[in-house]
Amino acid sequence: MRHLLLLTLLLTTLFSAQPKFLEPDEAFKPSASFVDGKIVATIDLADDIYVYEDSIKLELKSKDLLIDSIVMPKPMDLMGDNVYEKSAVFEAKLATKEAFSGTKDVEFLLSFQGCSALGLCYEPETKSFMLSVDGADLDLKGEVVKTSSPAPQTAPQEMSQSDEIASKIASGSIVLTLLTFLGFGLLLALTPCTFPMIPIISGIIVSQGEGITTKKAFMLSLVYVLAMSVAYSIAGVLAGLFGSNLQASLQNPIAIYAFSAIFVALALSMFGFYELKLPERLVSKVSTTSSSQKSGYIGVAIMGFLSALIVGPCVAAPLAGALVYIGQSGDALLGGAALFFLSLGMGLPLIAVGVSAGRFMPRPGEWMTLVNNVFGVLMLAVAIWMVSRVVDPYVTLLLSSALGIGFATYFGAFSSEVKAFRRSVALIIFIYSLSLFVGAMGGSSSMMKPLEFLRSSGGAGVQSAKELDFSVVRSTSELDALLAQNSGKKIMLDFSASWCASCKELDETTFKDERVISALEPFVLVRADLSENSDATKALAKKYGVFGPPVLLFFDTKQNIVESKRVVGYIGADDFLKHLSLL
Repeated sequence: MRHLLLLTLLLTTLFSAQPKFLEPDEAFKPSASFVDGKIVATIDLADDIYVYEDSIKLELKSKDLLIDSIVMPKPMDLMGDNVYEKSAVFEAKLATKEAFSGTKDVEFLLSFQGCSALGLCYEPETKSFMLSVDGADLDLKGEVVKTSSPAPQTAPQEMSQSDEIASKIASGSIVLTLLTFLGFGLLLALTPCTFPMIPIISGIIVSQGEGITTKKAFMLSLVYVLAMSVAYSIAGVLAGLFGSNLQASLQNPIAIYAFSAIFVALALSMFGFYELKLPERLVSKVSTTSSSQKSGYIGVAIMGFLSALIVGPCVAAPLAGALVYIGQSGDALLGGAALFFLSLGMGLPLIAVGVSAGRFMPRPGEWMTLVNNVFGVLMLAVAIWMVSRVVDPYVTLLLSSALGIGFATYFGAFSSEVKAFRRSVALIIFIYSLSLFVGAMGGSSSMMKPLEFLRSSGGAGVQSAKELDFSVVRSTSELDALLAQNSGKKIMLDFSASWCASCKELDETTFKDERVISALEPFVLVRADLSENSDATKALAKKYGVFGPPVLLFFDTKQNIVESKRVVGYIGADDFLKHLSLL
């Protein structure tokens, strides 16, 4: 209970630590008056407040009067959007269909939508003004003339998928939003980001021993998933409010090696080298079984919290949508709740896996030893997978090969005493592991196609298969220089990182598809490498609103970002081709 209260206090402090935002009436002070045949509408803006040019609408509610033309001030550019700051004055010249003498009262509507530079976007507003119009000042018009302005009005832009999700959070009901994100989480559970967590939660349950009950397996799995969800929520809220990616901050070599060492230690304990338990001094102080169980739950919670931050740092459209909403509105409570339900949906299959591991635990004996060893191998596989983010590909292939060959031999690849099916499986693992070793010696970097180098070097003069050629940048200045060099060309900017599982999947599948390679020929390909997570890469990601890789941005020939075509997360070859066809 004490830990629950502490967690509640921390979350309350986090959610309440927001900048103080102005009320709408304090941020925007609109006014309107009729002067010499035109309506002069003014929006006085407080400090750090701005309104979007394309949100401005001037309307007249009258059958006889109409707006003949509109004069708007020149906007300023802010992150690709046209906005007004300080004070904006708009002039709407009026006309009448039928001449009249004297004055006439008419209702004038001024609509606008703006944001605070501190991270809050206000809802669209429409203000009504009753104005007295003098007929002597108006020109006579026989028909309605459409509103025009010296600067052409830009049509509302189509939103990207993450922006649409952010908009739905803002406009939808809270219950529906949370249930929707729960569904998004279930879909994200099928992505590579959550796969490494399966052997982790299974290993935790199996390591409890043969006496574990289904209820305890469920409780351990639930604690793991809830801790994982809290970690995602906190990291997401921080990313949305401050534009930083906490998960990316933990993808440095020291954190990776440390966490990999934890999995190696867990694996060795499952092989029977030693038993992981509290020191004897601490054990002697634990007087009751319930206290021991509490300490076990705390350890599982810590593992779940760290797993979310280090094992699965993936970004997809729903996650990015929640982060966009938090960044624009400053509503950490609803945004954090959406992220919590998203990660809870991702964790539901893990709970099922954990309960299954406890439900179908074999009785003590040879099978128990085999099960422990299998999960020990899986723990080592997770450790190798994590180390692959910070070591050369050939090192990953060698480690995977050694692990596979050792396990295949233990599993009975060359033993005539084991059953035929088990021996066949072991032989398949051995052959694949051997191909990984050959691939590493041959310079291959692919776990899926380790022998592909043999095809590309089959004979003299044989060219290797076509591959996409990316120009790599790691800072805003490098990217700006590259954009300047390729003025007038279409550009695809790929935000990627060596520690990003979805990025590797994108490279291994989508970007190696021959149809995709052909379709991208008209584009200049640029890759923003966020692997180092340095100040320069953070600034680059923040400039383009990227909370984490993979993200694909497309620039038109005028080097404007086609925001509606932003891709967040992994996308398959077929869907990517459809996406490109609309550019």
